[in-house]
Amino acid sequence: MSRTSHRRKILRQFSLGLRRVRQHGPSEALFWLIAFFLGTAAGLAALLFRLGILTLESLLYNAQDHAVLASASVMPWWQLVAIPATGGLIVGLILHRFTPDGRVRAVADVIEGAALHRGRVEVREGLASAVASMITLGSGGSAGREGPVVHLAAVISTRIANRIHANGITGRDLLGCAVAAAVSASFNAPIAGAIFAMEVVLRHYALHAFAPIAIASIMGTLVNRLAFGDVAEFTLPVRNMVAFYWEIPAYLILGLVAGLVAVALMRTIFFAETVASAVQARTGMPRWLRPAVAGALVGVIAIFVPQVIGIGYEVTTRALTGDLALREVMLIAVAKTIAVAITLGGRMGGGVFSPALVIGALTGLAFGLIATQLIPAYSGSATTYALAGMGAIAAAVLGAPVSTTLIVFELTGDWQTAIAVLAAISTASAVASRFVKRSFFLAQLARRDVRIAQGPQEYLLQLVGIAHITKQEGTTGALSPEALDSLLSQGLSIDAGSRLKPALRIFERTGALHLAVTQQGRDGAVRVVGSLSHVDALRAFTQALAATAAEEHS
Repeated sequence: MSRTSHRRKILRQFSLGLRRVRQHGPSEALFWLIAFFLGTAAGLAALLFRLGILTLESLLYNAQDHAVLASASVMPWWQLVAIPATGGLIVGLILHRFTPDGRVRAVADVIEGAALHRGRVEVREGLASAVASMITLGSGGSAGREGPVVHLAAVISTRIANRIHANGITGRDLLGCAVAAAVSASFNAPIAGAIFAMEVVLRHYALHAFAPIAIASIMGTLVNRLAFGDVAEFTLPVRNMVAFYWEIPAYLILGLVAGLVAVALMRTIFFAETVASAVQARTGMPRWLRPAVAGALVGVIAIFVPQVIGIGYEVTTRALTGDLALREVMLIAVAKTIAVAITLGGRMGGGVFSPALVIGALTGLAFGLIATQLIPAYSGSATTYALAGMGAIAAAVLGAPVSTTLIVFELTGDWQTAIAVLAAISTASAVASRFVKRSFFLAQLARRDVRIAQGPQEYLLQLVGIAHITKQEGTTGALSPEALDSLLSQGLSIDAGSRLKPALRIFERTGALHLAVTQQGRDGAVRVVGSLSHVDALRAFTQALAATAAEEHS
């Protein structure tokens, strides 16, 4: 057999395999292979995103990562303002050109894609958001890199899902693999990456998805370790041990405080977004200018508190090592909260994960400094409180107590403070959930009128359309023209493009058994296309719930 014939045979087999995958979905072994390559690709995307930020920092601040603060501290004031303002202007122009609403895509959009869009996210807008967020963080915007990386990985999984025509279950599993790899590559935390994808994005722990998600998470971690080594992101000065069990009540109190601080952080961001939108609408400011104004404001804050510049891992490290005085800790925490709110509310881009870690570590250290001075005989190290506070606020903001606990451990390499961290995280999550719906991300979606926090019984009503359950005239069970006319005369009708939620509301309010289904033609005339029965609407809702339950327990 010639080489040409052999090559054609291979291409033919590949084509047949791809067609089989499109028609029937990938087999288990093939899906694991896809997860392997998807995890590698997502890990590389996270790596390139991080390197892009470091490159921009080198160009703009003549420093990288933890050294940016030292460089910013000696810069002229006008440079501190000009750099993030210019970065914001470029971000605004990118988002204005490539997104319909001028908004950066991040984790909340990935959660929405998993719940409502068969595991897909916007590709064009997602790529533009990744570039915009990279510029924001490289030019000193006060936000995190994890949210943009998660959405960038979701873009990769979306392309694959579209390529193989994946159904909803497969699309969501691919999305989970991509998210796990992105998180594990960002934090060098493979266990937490896998749990985060299931806890926050998929919002279930389906057994069939665990193996491919774990494979992808491992590959994301390997990419990170090949580039940066097998080292923890933060290093604690000594092994911190809880002073027997006497300090546990103090960590529970820290959790209460951290929960309130987390609520303050989230509400400050939402308030900044509301104010910025109101100012933009009232003044007629072009939307591309909004991130530039936000960048300038962050630069003004940085003149007085340069610690607000960038992602903030250097500040987190100093908090975890106790290298900050109480007054300095409180000043940085307040300034960082305001800067983060301005950055995100001004639509500059970036995520909320890293800021939550920074503010959490500062809050924990402040609490620890006070607690260890009040009762020194029964107190351990103040840095242990910083570690617990870091986990507590991050868990409350993300709505992810399990994965955040694991991330804290994998970030620091310190497994000795498990009781303290868990105590703080549990109480912080409980407190924050009383004021904010489940998490920052779900609250973001609720502000856009996307209701996911209540569970599938709520969002499936927005997902299932009535068009495919409408009985058209002449089919079995369809109403007669006279009956349809009677329904129209009583105002019992609904548009064919509607979802189950408004239909069931009409049924519940009126007690009707049927609705006339109408559709507007190209000529503007409204005509009846069929009828919808209450029984059929309830049956469709039940089937959707059953399919969701089957996926979550598979």
